[in-house]
Amino acid sequence: MTQIFDNPADFADEALDGFVAANRAYVARVDGGVVRSTDMPAGQVALVVGGGSGHYPAFAGLVGPGLAAASACGNMFASPAAGQIYRVAKEANAGGGVLLSYGNYAGDVLHFGQAQLRLNAEGIETRTVTVTDDIASAPLDQIGKRRGIAGDLTVFKIAGAAAEAGLSLDDVERLAIKANDRTRSLGVAFDGCTLPGAGEPLFHVPTGQMSLGLGIHGEPGISEHPMPTASELAELLVSRLLADTPDHRGSRVVAIVNGLGTVKYDELFLLFGKIERLLVNAGLTVVEPECGELVTSLDMSGLSLTLLWLDEELERYWAAPADSPAYRKGNLAPRARRQLAGPEDAVAGEVEETTAAAADLGRLAAAVLAQVRDVVVEHEEELGNLDAIAGDGDHGIGMRRGVEAAAGAAAQAAASGASVGRVLEAAGEAWSERAGGTSGALWGSAVIASGFALGNRETYTDEDAIAAVTAFVGAITELGKAEPGDKTMVDALLPFRAAFLREFDGGTTLAQALTVAASAAMAAAAKTAELRPLKGRARPLAEKSLGHPDPGAVSFGLIAERIAAYIHSGLAEPNFTEPGLVHSELAYAAGKGATT
Repeated sequence: MTQIFDNPADFADEALDGFVAANRAYVARVDGGVVRSTDMPAGQVALVVGGGSGHYPAFAGLVGPGLAAASACGNMFASPAAGQIYRVAKEANAGGGVLLSYGNYAGDVLHFGQAQLRLNAEGIETRTVTVTDDIASAPLDQIGKRRGIAGDLTVFKIAGAAAEAGLSLDDVERLAIKANDRTRSLGVAFDGCTLPGAGEPLFHVPTGQMSLGLGIHGEPGISEHPMPTASELAELLVSRLLADTPDHRGSRVVAIVNGLGTVKYDELFLLFGKIERLLVNAGLTVVEPECGELVTSLDMSGLSLTLLWLDEELERYWAAPADSPAYRKGNLAPRARRQLAGPEDAVAGEVEETTAAAADLGRLAAAVLAQVRDVVVEHEEELGNLDAIAGDGDHGIGMRRGVEAAAGAAAQAAASGASVGRVLEAAGEAWSERAGGTSGALWGSAVIASGFALGNRETYTDEDAIAAVTAFVGAITELGKAEPGDKTMVDALLPFRAAFLREFDGGTTLAQALTVAASAAMAAAAKTAELRPLKGRARPLAEKSLGHPDPGAVSFGLIAERIAAYIHSGLAEPNFTEPGLVHSELAYAAGKGATT
C-alpha cells in the first residue's frame, strides 16, 4: 500500500516535483510534465512520451539523451490532458518535428491526438506511434486494438536512439512502428495495486491463484490459474509469446523481465534464468536483455515478459547509448544545460495584434459559451442519469466541469480584447483539462479547431462560418474515430453539419441555418435510442442501452438548440454576408452573455 503522502489528490504532482529535484541533471519541470534539462541539437526529432503517473520508471524516468526528449505526466493511472501534452511537446520541439508515443489506451489516444492536431495546426510537424504489445488484450488479427504495457520501453528506446542519431521524422516514426510491430508482452499478477489514500487494492487475486493477462492500470487479468512454480511460470510466458510471433522475425530477441512493483530483483533474476534457457532451447539468441522494474503499477504484485524480435537495424538502435534517470546504457558525452523559457517569455511570445472584427467575434464566442454553460447546468442531472444506464454516469458532471472552465476562460480572454481564435483556443484547452475523459478531449479539440478556423482576420464572410462548423465536426470525427451508427455524439453531429451546410448554401441567414441544423441534431439524437453502442464504455452493456438515446448525442443536440435560439433572438447574430460587419447589438449581447 502507498503510505507516504499528505493529500492523495496531490500525490502525482508532488511525486513529480520530487523526482525533478532528485534528477536536475537530466530533467526540468514544465507545465504538464518534464523535459530534458540538457541541450538537444537544433533540428533533432523530439520523442515525447507519456501517460498516467504510477508507472515509474515510465514515463518521466526515460527522459534523457538517447531516449525521450520529454514526458507528459497525468494523474495516477490517468492520461495527461491535451493541453499538458501540447505544452510539453512545444517546449521539447527542437525544430525537427515531434513524435508522440504512448500506450494504446482510449484516454491517451484522445488527449495525445488532440495535442497532435494543435501542434500540426501551428506548423510543428507531429506524428504518433501507439504501443500495442500486450497479447492478452486482443487477438493477433486485431493487433491495433492491443494495449501497451512494458513494450513501451522497446519502442521508446529504438525511437529515441534514432532521433539521437539525427534521423528524420519519417525514419524515426518508421523505426518506432517497426519496433512496435516486433514487440510482444504478457503479464501476470499475484495481487492488485492500491491507489494513494485508498484502503483496498483495485482488485484481489484469490489465495493460491495467479491472474494472467493483466494491464498496468490496476485492471485484473483475463483468467485465473493455480499458482505455478517458477519453471511453470517461465514455460507459460515463453510459450504464449512464441505462439504470437511477428512475421519475418529472425532468431535474435531482446528479452525483458519486468517487475510491476512488489516482485523484487532476486525473484525476477531467478525467473529470468529459466526464461533465458527456454528461449535458447527454442533456437533464439538473447541480445542485451533487461531484468528489473521498467514499467510498474504502483505496488502491484506481478511481472511481465516482453520479447522484441530484432533485425540488424533495430539491434543497432537497441544497443545505442542512452542516459536517463532510470535507464542507462553505454557512454554519452556530457551535455550542456539548456535555457528553458520562463513564464514571462512564453507570454511575451504569444502577443497578437487583434483586429476589430476578430475581437467582436471573440466577445460573441464568450457569450455563446456562457449560453452553452447554462444549458449544460440545466440538464446536468438528466445527462448523468442517461449515462448511468449503460455507462458510469459521469457525463453530466463531466460536461459541466468542462463547459464551466471553458466559459470562464473565454470570458477572461474576450475581456482582454483577444481574437476569436484565441478566445476559443483558451476555452477549448480549459474544457479539455477540466473535464478530462473522452468528452473533454473531444469537445476541447472541437472548440480549439473552430478557433483555428476563425483565427484573427480583418473581415469574416459566410465561408468562415462554414469553415468553423466544418473544423468543429472534423476534429471530433478525426479524433474519436466514431462513425454513424456507433451510437455516439457523431450520430447527431453529422446531421447537424449536413443541415447547416444545406441551409447556408441555400442563402439563408446564420440564425436560420443554425435553427434547422439544431432541429436535425435533436431528431438524430432521439433516434440513437434505436441503436446499440459500438464505441465507448457503453459498448459492453449494449442491451441495457437499447431504448435510451446516447447521452453525448443528446448533450450536443441541447447545446446546438440553445446556441441557435440565442443567435435567433436577434441580439447576437453576426452579419457574415457583408464582410467585416457585425450587428450593432453584438457588443450588448456579448457583454451580457459573458457576465451571466
